Amino acid sequence: MARTDPALCARDLVQLDLEQVQWAIEQMPQGTAGKILRYWPFWAREDQLPPAEPWASWMLLGGRGSGKTRAGAEWVRGLVEAASKSGKSRPLRIALVAPTIHDAREVMIEGDSGLRNISHPRSRPKYSASRRQLKWKNGAIAQVFSAEDADGLRGPQFDAAWADEFCAWKNPGHCLAMLRMGLRLGPNPKLVLTTTPRPSLALKKLLAEPGLILTRATTWDNPHLSATFIAGLNTLYGKSVLGRQELGGELIDDPVGGLWSRVQIEQAIGVAPNEFDRIVVAVDPPAGAGQGAAACGIVVAGVCGIAEQRQAWVLADRTVQGLQPAGWAKAVYRAWQDFEADKIVAEANQGGEMVRTILQMADPNLPVALVHARRGKRIRAEPIAALYDQNRVRHGGRFPELEDQMCRFGTEGNTSSPDRMDALVWALWSLMLDGNTTPRMRVL
Repeated sequence: MARTDPALCARDLVQLDLEQVQWAIEQMPQGTAGKILRYWPFWAREDQLPPAEPWASWMLLGGRGSGKTRAGAEWVRGLVEAASKSGKSRPLRIALVAPTIHDAREVMIEGDSGLRNISHPRSRPKYSASRRQLKWKNGAIAQVFSAEDADGLRGPQFDAAWADEFCAWKNPGHCLAMLRMGLRLGPNPKLVLTTTPRPSLALKKLLAEPGLILTRATTWDNPHLSATFIAGLNTLYGKSVLGRQELGGELIDDPVGGLWSRVQIEQAIGVAPNEFDRIVVAVDPPAGAGQGAAACGIVVAGVCGIAEQRQAWVLADRTVQGLQPAGWAKAVYRAWQDFEADKIVAEANQGGEMVRTILQMADPNLPVALVHARRGKRIRAEPIAALYDQNRVRHGGRFPELEDQMCRFGTEGNTSSPDRMDALVWALWSLMLDGNTTPRMRVL
């Protein structure tokens, strides 16, 4: 352990647990421990390290607290230290861009994972607020910019740039264009973007660029966060759209042409009542069987109230995939048992009376009602979407896969089978519309 090369020491320590690492560091000669502690490739997760392949633009899309800022700051620190070793005659020029000047200073520079805090005290850069400039002893300079003043990027030129929280920029498209036009120093200028996603046109365009390298990280990937903090977030926001975006780092959007929107579904989330007048389990059987088969959509819903006051509640998404008929029949049977459902509504377009036979293999007493779709999926789904508009359908929990299918259904380019959504439509039609309007289904 007397070797002082950080890479070699990192390889020595990589198989040890935390206590062993701490002990090993304490045994090292003076100065070696500091190198290990500041050797970022040893401590970083794979998603926090620059891509191995050649690149010009790298985006780290991650949840809050996932380590995006640390990754960006360490990349900049690495550039500065490499410039010192290379003996370049010209000092390195770097652009730091944040939503505001305040954000740049408090997060990118002075924050816990900012450039000054991750540096060794002897090589810590000095920040001049009046000049909006961070300067290292080797002459490298990082100029600070605010996305509120995109035209401030006209004129200066850089070897590299770190853009933080791109999705929070005031005018991201224009500001990014101004930044890129200044990235013209050196043989291979590079741009790093770190951000939590938001469904903006600017982000979509950026992600569609052929040369962009994208890595992802979630809040849960950071092992240094408090377990209590993580548990609290999971309880409050875990499967919500907000949680999936802000913690999971997912880009969640409403494609054009969908019957449902994220906002609409968010407003439908609530605490389901304890008693229902009727509960049904709806089934959209798969066309095939086995590993390559489509999913078997299984959705449980209940209804309570009378006449125009009736309200339906989506209670569970029990959808399964890749099972033989006997397997998905058992999943339907378990849902029927767990919710003490009154009946099972099963689409019979694929298999006809055979669907009833398969389901009753799980239990001969299963009350199965077969329905046959005579119209297209969209025509069948439109009256159900209208019930959501009238606030007559609520969700008694979060069902991310079902919500995704609902919002994607009918949109351009979406070719996936809407098995969960089909089951949802059959369940709600059975509870809310069957017998009250001219139905576009018939009971077999």
